[in-house]
Amino acid sequence: MTTTHDARRLDEPAARAMLLHPRYRGKVQVLPKVPVRGMDDFAVWYTPGVAAPSRAIAADPAASFEHTNRANSIAIVSDGTRVLGLGDIGPAAALPVMEGKALLFKYLGGVDAVPLCVATSGTDELVRFVEAIEPTFGGINLEDIAQPRCFDVLDQLRNRLSIPVWHDDQQGTATVLLAALLNALTVVGKQLDSVRVAFVGFGAANVATYRLLRACGLDPGAAVICDSQGILHPDRHDVEARADEYVDKWAACVETNTDRVEGGVAEALAGADVCIAFARPGPDTIRPEWVSAMAADAVVLACANPVPEIWPWVAKEAGARIVATGRCDLPNQVNNSLGFPGIFRGVLDVGATAVTDTMAIAAARELAGFAEAQGLDEEHLLPTMDDWEVFPRVAVATALAARDAGVAPPGPGGDELFERAHHTISEARRATEVLMSSGIIPPE
Repeated sequence: MTTTHDARRLDEPAARAMLLHPRYRGKVQVLPKVPVRGMDDFAVWYTPGVAAPSRAIAADPAASFEHTNRANSIAIVSDGTRVLGLGDIGPAAALPVMEGKALLFKYLGGVDAVPLCVATSGTDELVRFVEAIEPTFGGINLEDIAQPRCFDVLDQLRNRLSIPVWHDDQQGTATVLLAALLNALTVVGKQLDSVRVAFVGFGAANVATYRLLRACGLDPGAAVICDSQGILHPDRHDVEARADEYVDKWAACVETNTDRVEGGVAEALAGADVCIAFARPGPDTIRPEWVSAMAADAVVLACANPVPEIWPWVAKEAGARIVATGRCDLPNQVNNSLGFPGIFRGVLDVGATAVTDTMAIAAARELAGFAEAQGLDEEHLLPTMDDWEVFPRVAVATALAARDAGVAPPGPGGDELFERAHHTISEARRATEVLMSSGIIPPE
């Protein structure tokens, strides 16, 4: 049980957010990146001078990446139908979350991200919207879109656009969780190809996590997946009836759970080495007696936000050796913010046209290796956002993997890419410091 003191501490971020969001009226803004010494400069930056680069782009659309900020700009696109553990709250209510995402993109990755929360009526309209804005951006980050629409939107856009499209709730979550799991297994002395993994929830996050873990060596037959209706297996006729809509879920019914375990979360966890939960926020979605029935040296990754499916101290009292959550105020935060800033930095720096699974795995291994070099233990599986040197390293790992995957052209080597990414991220952080020290960003 959490104490009253603990409860107050856990509620403090929400209380401060309600005070500070109205004070600052947003978290990001647009500022110049060129010198303006007087009105004469606008003859270059605007009319008549601007006509020259516009004509160059009209002749060669790829020149937009050289003459504009497109090569460092992405759109954060959301319809607000599945927001941060809050559900379908709509595009306007999603805007604070997307602004926060844009702030992280800039501060941690040096990436200029524009929040675009859109009121759309379905998949086709959302896909068409993103297609229409492609000429402005170097990449697309899809965010907080409900399933199954999120899968269809991602697949369609990846096939139609010539810039990288990334759904952070799927690919970003899976990347950081893979890094945490690799290091957790190192601590407990187990291997990914020989563990039994129970997945609690099978929404966007766990669908992508399962796919990425399988690509990295997880035995599908050793995975037991539990959605809101119970464990997946070939006799789940409710899923089979909608197989065209839930393609990944039906595939999981067929290829996982070799032992044909049936039941719910309790049965899925029994004997499991690892629990990966992206389900209904807790704290009692996963019960302690179910954790007690897991294998020795169990790893519990309870990642629902804002409240994990089980509190870490409860899971440890029940026998788990390692517990991670999505919260920054608890040990072992599994947070997409460790992945997407560096991944997009790398993607943009080499002009990649896609983000592949091999690129995500390369980013995960870089995250895991950085933390391992710092020293692993039960409460230190991953870097934190304070370890900002990890972001240019993730950028380089992603960039080089993009070339290996054939989705980026040849270019500078790893050392030069690191220097470029390090400089860009350093400048973004320094700009924030200057704005704060000058009072342009007022103190709290």
